Amino acid sequence: MIMSTYHKFNHGRSPSLQRWLLLFSLLFCGLIAQAERTLIPINDNWKFRFSHEVHKESGQQVSLPHTWNAMDALSGKPDYKRGIGNYSRSFRVPMAWKGRRIFIRFEGANAVTDLFLNGKHVGEHRGGYGAFIFELTDLVTYGAENKLLVRVNNAEQLDVMPLVGDFNFYGGIYREVALMLTNDVCISPLDYASPGVYLRQTKVDDRQADVHTDIMLANRTDKTQEISVTVEAFSGEKAVAKQQKTVKVSAHATLQKLTIPFTILQPHLWNGTQDPYIYKVKVCVWQGKTLLDEVEQPLGLRSFHVDPARGFFLNGRHLPLHGVCRHQERALVGNALTPQDIEEDVRLMREMGVNAVRLAHYPQSAYTYEQMDRAGIVTWAEIPFVGPGGYADKGFVDSEAFRANGKQQLRELIRQHFNHPSICFWGLFNELKYDGDNPVDYIKELNNIAHAEDNTRLTTCASNQDGDMNFITDVMAWNRYDGWYGSTPSTLATFLDKMHAEHPQLRIALSEYGAGASVRQQQDSLRQPRPNSWWHPENWQTFYHIRNWDIISHRPYLWGSFVWNMFDFGAAHRTEGDRPGINDKGLVTHDRHIKKDAYYFYKANWTTEPMVFIAGKRCTRHEKAETEVWVFSNCSEVALSLNGKPIASLAPNDISLCTFRVTLQPGLNRLVATAVKEGKRVEDVCEVELADRP
Repeated sequence: MIMSTYHKFNHGRSPSLQRWLLLFSLLFCGLIAQAERTLIPINDNWKFRFSHEVHKESGQQVSLPHTWNAMDALSGKPDYKRGIGNYSRSFRVPMAWKGRRIFIRFEGANAVTDLFLNGKHVGEHRGGYGAFIFELTDLVTYGAENKLLVRVNNAEQLDVMPLVGDFNFYGGIYREVALMLTNDVCISPLDYASPGVYLRQTKVDDRQADVHTDIMLANRTDKTQEISVTVEAFSGEKAVAKQQKTVKVSAHATLQKLTIPFTILQPHLWNGTQDPYIYKVKVCVWQGKTLLDEVEQPLGLRSFHVDPARGFFLNGRHLPLHGVCRHQERALVGNALTPQDIEEDVRLMREMGVNAVRLAHYPQSAYTYEQMDRAGIVTWAEIPFVGPGGYADKGFVDSEAFRANGKQQLRELIRQHFNHPSICFWGLFNELKYDGDNPVDYIKELNNIAHAEDNTRLTTCASNQDGDMNFITDVMAWNRYDGWYGSTPSTLATFLDKMHAEHPQLRIALSEYGAGASVRQQQDSLRQPRPNSWWHPENWQTFYHIRNWDIISHRPYLWGSFVWNMFDFGAAHRTEGDRPGINDKGLVTHDRHIKKDAYYFYKANWTTEPMVFIAGKRCTRHEKAETEVWVFSNCSEVALSLNGKPIASLAPNDISLCTFRVTLQPGLNRLVATAVKEGKRVEDVCEVELADRP
């Protein structure tokens, strides 16, 4: 299958090599013309200019993914460029493509995209985080160069989600673009840019898995076409189930639904990070002996539920969800991420022991969800229905256009990512408020749509308000910052216990909790900073997470918890920490180079590979001789020495923490922590200088 082979072969390869491969494929356009489905990436040789650059010679050569805000937004410029960017390039349509359907598919462009072909408007997509597709079949000129113009607008729009947000609204075609060729009779790519195949798990246990395959068929001809459709499930290369149906597809059908059920006996279950096993399912469309189309999708068989008193269960077994939140952006590139960037993020999560993720605050790339599938990370995917948090303006405008756009983005999210086994929760909103236009009725409408689209998953939300909106979704979660935005960590325990006592059937989690930290800002004593100040010492973030995790880990009724945030991220309006434009609540720095101390605290709690870590190593100069040393370890005992002399041996408490009282000596001090687990010895070293006393 040319499409899947080409895509997989190109993953991770250089743009120049991809250009040669594209040229190679075009030279063999006769072969392409006979293929069942072909995907041709067109990520290079784009010319970019802003809409205000009107001269013909304006612009620069760029490759996709691309954003124009990687520098200005990430420099902390609150009025970073939000407007229209123009992307143009040409592509040749060989005569051999006649008789094929030709589409162009965008993985994501932020936020309103208008497509022009040879100067004529093709269509518009409103929404910055889902894929979208346009058909070009009747619009191209065969045997000639065809000119594409893509106008992308990231300006504020009152009828496009999100309206507000504590993150950057990067502009550009920031995910990949490809041409797609199919036959006239095919699995439709026009169902909200989905695969056109939905694997609906109706029953799953360790004895049997029943799956209904919904297939959306299209027929562009003016005659009814009789075809046969096969659905085949594979475990590795071995076929474990196969079903076939013959069907007549009506003339000019765009989305004709066909359902083919199949059963797998003694299934190998997708069991989270312990065993993220994935089958593959091939759906093939045949006319006689001719293969017209083929789509391959992942199938991870699993069941799950949430108990209001005992939390999350996967395949009938309790699974505490140790989660983080993640934005799709990083230093230097903004949201124009490569597959390698995404893989690195997942690798850092798994190293820390993460087994759940909230992909906030919008749909992220298909490749991101694919990596969560492979890693076994239980995933919360959500639409960008975002409230203002502590800022001005509103996240909801009660207009018909805004409502319609939210429904569109919800359907895109669910249909495009329906088959990812990692996704267990559809998130409907974040931090909405009641004042002005009240969103409650609209949330109910979205909840009904989510259930109609997918009755196999749970809806959820992230709330920071009391009242009706917390009782709409199947499960819900709270954004809490006790000990950062005022108060102390102990108030989190009071709040959670009160909520659980008053609403024992409400299934609750923590969708956000966190504190800012700069690795450049250190203090040798513990003092709570002001969140909006230029002083975010790292040790307060460490203390915050120690105290909050102590509360969370002892409350089994929480179905999950999600640290805000896994990585520092850009928020141009922020003026705090060690520089403007950064939300520094991450456990890892924006460039992914430095893991903060709190990262190792969770690693000690969430992993089993022997480890020991001395917190506070970046605070290399102390003013006071008497100090408290925190050591994180998942071993049964930790020994600490100072300048070669033993201090003490302690057993970590039930949150993997040892607290040592140490008297530093004048000058340089060397602390060494050692531990042994299952015969493996681990060690960590910290060097600090005691300042000369006056």
